[in-house]
Amino acid sequence: MDFLPVPVQGGKECRKGPRCVVDITSQCPKEIKVPGGCNNTCTGCSGNCTYSSFFKRMCPDVYTLPNDLAKYVCPVGTNYQVIFCPPMNLAISRQAMSPLPTPTLKTTPSSPPLAPIEPRTKVTSTILAIVGSFILLTMLFHVYTQRVGRKHQDMEEEEEFGELQGTPMRFTFQQLKQATEQFTDKLGEGGFGSVFKGQFQGDGIAVKRLDRAGQGKREFSAEVQTIGSIHHINLVRLVGFCAEKSHRLLVYEYMPKGSLDRWIYHRHNNNGPLDWSTRCKIITHIAKGLSYLHEECTKRIAHLDVKPQNILLDDNFNAKLSDFGLCKLIDRDISQVVTRMRGTPGYLAPEWLTSQITEKADIYSFGVVVMEVISGRKNIDTSRSEESIHLITLLEEKVKHNNLVDLIDKNSNDMQAHEQDVIQMMKLAMWCLQIDCKRRPKMSEVVKVLEGTMNAESNIDHNFVATNQATFGIAGNVASSVPPLASHVSGPR
Repeated sequence: MDFLPVPVQGGKECRKGPRCVVDITSQCPKEIKVPGGCNNTCTGCSGNCTYSSFFKRMCPDVYTLPNDLAKYVCPVGTNYQVIFCPPMNLAISRQAMSPLPTPTLKTTPSSPPLAPIEPRTKVTSTILAIVGSFILLTMLFHVYTQRVGRKHQDMEEEEEFGELQGTPMRFTFQQLKQATEQFTDKLGEGGFGSVFKGQFQGDGIAVKRLDRAGQGKREFSAEVQTIGSIHHINLVRLVGFCAEKSHRLLVYEYMPKGSLDRWIYHRHNNNGPLDWSTRCKIITHIAKGLSYLHEECTKRIAHLDVKPQNILLDDNFNAKLSDFGLCKLIDRDISQVVTRMRGTPGYLAPEWLTSQITEKADIYSFGVVVMEVISGRKNIDTSRSEESIHLITLLEEKVKHNNLVDLIDKNSNDMQAHEQDVIQMMKLAMWCLQIDCKRRPKMSEVVKVLEGTMNAESNIDHNFVATNQATFGIAGNVASSVPPLASHVSGPR
C-alpha cells in the first residue's frame, strides 16, 4: 500500500518515503480504517491524524512533515489518496531489468577519434551491470524483509495477546522493569526462565521472565488464557502479563514461603521439618486445586506438571498450584487427549510412553508428590544407594514386606508420632499411583478421603512403576518392553 500526496493550492508538500514491503491494508490506522481497506488519512482530522504504532513500524517512511519525528500528521492543505502496490519483488524485478542509459561521450575537433567498442563487449558489460544490480537489490531486499518480518511477527503476537478474551492486566516491559528494580531480586530459576520479586501499587508480585528459547508462544498463551480466566483459592492468581516485542513475562501474586520443595527436601530447609498437620494441609490444598481443574471448570484442565517446585506457599503454609505453561484443555465429551511429551522427570505417569493422556496423569504425579511430602526426599535421588534411588520403586518393595514405616521422614519426631495416620496417607498415594489410569481415583474422591468422608480403595495393585508388559487403561492395545526411567524420556525443566 502506498500513500500519494495531493497538494491543494497553497498547501505544503510532504516527504515521500519508500513503498511498504508488505501488505498492511488490514492494519490501517483506526482514524482511516474502512471496510476493505483505508480511507483518506485527513478525513475528520484537523491537521493531526496520528497513525497507530503497528502501522508506523510496518511502513516507517510514509509521508510526514519534514520536521516531524514523533508522529504522523496531515499537513494543512494536503489531501491523501490510498494506492495499492504490486508485490515488492515484482517492482524490484522491473527496476532491475529496465535498460540502463547509454552514456553520451563528447569529443572535440583536437581530440583523436575513439576506437569503436566491440558489440559483444558492450553487450557483456550491460548484462553484467544488470545482473550485479539485480543481485545487490535482492540481497538488500532479503535483509530488509527479514528485519521487517521479525518486527511483523512480534507485532502480530502482541496483537494476538491483545485480543484474548478474559485475560488479566497487561503490563508494559518498562513497568515491570521498574516494579522489579531492574530485575535484581531473583526468587528462583527454571527451565523456562527466572522469577523476580517486585512491588506494584503496594502489593508484592512475582514476575516470571521467560527465556525466548524456553517457554514458547503456545505455552505462554496457554498460561495467560487458562489461569487468567479461572479463580480458585488453591491456584496462584495471575495478576497480569507482558507481551511486548520479544519480551514475555507473567506477573503472579507473591507467595512469601516460596515453593514446596524448599520445605520438604531437608537440604533446602533451614527451618526444621514441617509437622504432620502442616503436611496434611498442604496435601489437601493440592488435591482441591486439582479437583477444581479436573471437575469444576467448563473444560477439564490437565495441569501436566504437578511437582513440589510448582506448589507455592503463603505465610500460613496454604498451598497453591502454579505454572500452567504445560496445561492442556480437554473437552468433557472426549475420553482422552493425544499430546506431545511434557512434564518433569520423576513425576511422569506411565501412560506418557503412549502419548495418550487424560487428567489422570496429574493424579499419578500427585501420588508421587504425596510420597515426597511424607518421606522428606525426592522421588529420584541419585545421591542415595542404588536400591534407594527411586522412591516409588522403594515403595513397591516396602508395601510388599509390610515395612511402610521405613519411608516416614526420619527428621521429624512429629511424623513418627503420627505413624498410623501417615501410613493411611501412603495408602491414598498408592491408590493414585496405579499403573492403569482407570483404577486411579478422581481428585474429588481424593479430597473426600482427606476430609474423612470416604475411605481409600483397598483393593489396589502394588506395582507402581511400569517395568514390563502393562495396560495403561487407554484405548487400544499398548505393548511396552522395559521402558526407560522418566528421566530418560523427558528433559529436565
